[in-house]
Amino acid sequence: MSRYALGIDIGGTFTDVVLYDREQGRRLTRKALTTPGDPAAAVLDAVDQVLGDEAIPPHEVERVVHATTLFTNALIEHKGARTALLTTEGFRDSLEIGRERKYDLYNLAAKKPRPLVARDLRFEVAERMLADGSVRTTLDLDALTKVAEDLKAADVTSLAIVFLHSYRNDTHERAAGERLEELLPDLAISLSSDVAPEIREFERASTTVANAYVKPLARDYLDALSSRLNDREIAAPLLLMLSSGGLTHVGEVHRSPVQMLESGPAAGALAAADIGRAEGLEHVLAFDMGGTTAKLCLIDGEEPAIAYRFEAARERRFAEGSGLPIRISTVELIEIGAGGGSIARLDALGLLKAGPDSAGAVPGPVAYGRGGTAPTITDADFALGYLSPIGFAGGAIEVDIPASQAALDDLAQQAGLSGEKLAWGVHDLVNENMASAARVHIAEKGRDPRNYTLVPTGGAGPVHAYYLARKLGIKRIVCPRNAGVASALGLLLAPARVDRTAAFAANVDEMNWDDLEATYQELEAAASQVIVDTGMDSATARIQRLADLRNVGQGFELVVNLPTGPYTKSSRSGLLEAYAGAYQTHFTRPPPNVPVAIAAIRVRLTAPVDTSEDVFAQIEASHLKGHRAVYYPETDGPVDAAIYDRAAMKIGDVFTGPAVVEEAESTMVIGPGGTFHISPNGNLIIDMPEDAA
Repeated sequence: MSRYALGIDIGGTFTDVVLYDREQGRRLTRKALTTPGDPAAAVLDAVDQVLGDEAIPPHEVERVVHATTLFTNALIEHKGARTALLTTEGFRDSLEIGRERKYDLYNLAAKKPRPLVARDLRFEVAERMLADGSVRTTLDLDALTKVAEDLKAADVTSLAIVFLHSYRNDTHERAAGERLEELLPDLAISLSSDVAPEIREFERASTTVANAYVKPLARDYLDALSSRLNDREIAAPLLLMLSSGGLTHVGEVHRSPVQMLESGPAAGALAAADIGRAEGLEHVLAFDMGGTTAKLCLIDGEEPAIAYRFEAARERRFAEGSGLPIRISTVELIEIGAGGGSIARLDALGLLKAGPDSAGAVPGPVAYGRGGTAPTITDADFALGYLSPIGFAGGAIEVDIPASQAALDDLAQQAGLSGEKLAWGVHDLVNENMASAARVHIAEKGRDPRNYTLVPTGGAGPVHAYYLARKLGIKRIVCPRNAGVASALGLLLAPARVDRTAAFAANVDEMNWDDLEATYQELEAAASQVIVDTGMDSATARIQRLADLRNVGQGFELVVNLPTGPYTKSSRSGLLEAYAGAYQTHFTRPPPNVPVAIAAIRVRLTAPVDTSEDVFAQIEASHLKGHRAVYYPETDGPVDAAIYDRAAMKIGDVFTGPAVVEEAESTMVIGPGGTFHISPNGNLIIDMPEDAA
């Protein structure tokens, strides 16, 4: 009988693999440097290591779950497929016109996000659908022959088809897609009525173009990875993490890869939520810091909040409207360019900066000895004594401390600081960048950071968690086991999940309730089939109905959780009560006596996976590994700090900082006065000193 589940998370710097033994509750982990030229190479190398070292037969792997930032990076770096857009006559410039709003009103030089499709690759065709779904101008099928010739001449490999009002009537889009598929069978085609069947032409076009832009990349990469896993006799189906925190099968991602844009961060948030549940925490601030980026997510209750829109590739980090709008379901989080590989430098004014540019996996930080010359946050953490060169990243990297220190010394000389002060400045600066982002995000939600427990994950998360918590006034940190590969572990906790959307424009007081119920049932049937195709039992799936609601006359909607169906006229009061409650939560006071309208409806199906009990095994060894000089700002210099072996620390023992707690995948730094212990679940609990705020 198969007994192992395999989680794979590709980040910008490291690729993490977790093999979970269902029978014994063991976690077997590996980290490998990401291979940007061939991302699957690092995956297969880590998989081969963990299976070979443990002598595990490949056929005993029953499930493989994968998340990656590859598709997001392709958008950000404009390294996707050569993509064209086919749209209704007169609408080829909608991608650049957008909403005609500037995200920085008084900045004449504000940069707009660069369209993924150049203007000479945007084609028009005569057709016109009205807002009620009726046909005004029939699609000119003959004109598509000329379009196909132009696409072939332009060497286009992917095409987005976005016709006006296709969310109400998709017949023209489907006819155009079928005709072009006949003429150009190798062309990857994305229909907006499949990818984002929602109102608002610009957002729908932007999402569909993004889907087309990464579609050939996703197809080729996933097919190659599946084939190479099969060559190793790992016949388990490959499941993919979605941005919403659910799982799906390869075929669904082939259709709509845009759903995976935030898959890696979503897995980390799921892992933090699971840790919060185990420790009985009501409010969790998930903090995932890897080699390239840092992610922050608020978890109130047991699950991360879900958003239904976000922006990719922003020109300015916190400026709404400066990125490409994407309409998908995604775990609600913020992401900033602050990772272990973020490069430290002086700007034109001589001020110290860190990130967002990163050394990535190639060449990586100077300490990795792979050709990097610019000092990074990781180099600073080595210089401060927070990281040990012995056994770093599970022994995957041979650390070059002299080269790392020389790079920091060069920057320190430019800044007129000692090497020690420069290294602390880099560490503190990136902490302040993350704290600033967290303050904004938490304030926007009307929350107080002091009510939260920080849960750090990622290779660099625990290194920076203590002084990030100090800046935010957080009193407790819960650092999980194997924190450095927590996102890969989170993949194994995720349920199968499907989100489906349909346009349904109607005033609640005037709509046909039978049509509403029939449309919901159609969405649920389609979603159930995806659950089945993923290998789960659709009978165990939980169904949540939602709707995009607004008051008549308002320009934007709220996505509202609705009572269970079936719906009839008698459901009106329950629907309006759900909307009033959501409106009050977001805006405090709902407008009185204003009719309510539906703009779209949604369904969410989630089917749980079998999560066997996780066993916390302690080893019989001394928990004290020794002492080394570690820099702490409280002492304004290095002190002789205790170094502990995480795996040998016993439940019930209480320790006091200053200290460093090490395990193969990450390192937890504790300042003077901090106390820490191991919980019965195996998590490291750090309580901040009273004067830490």
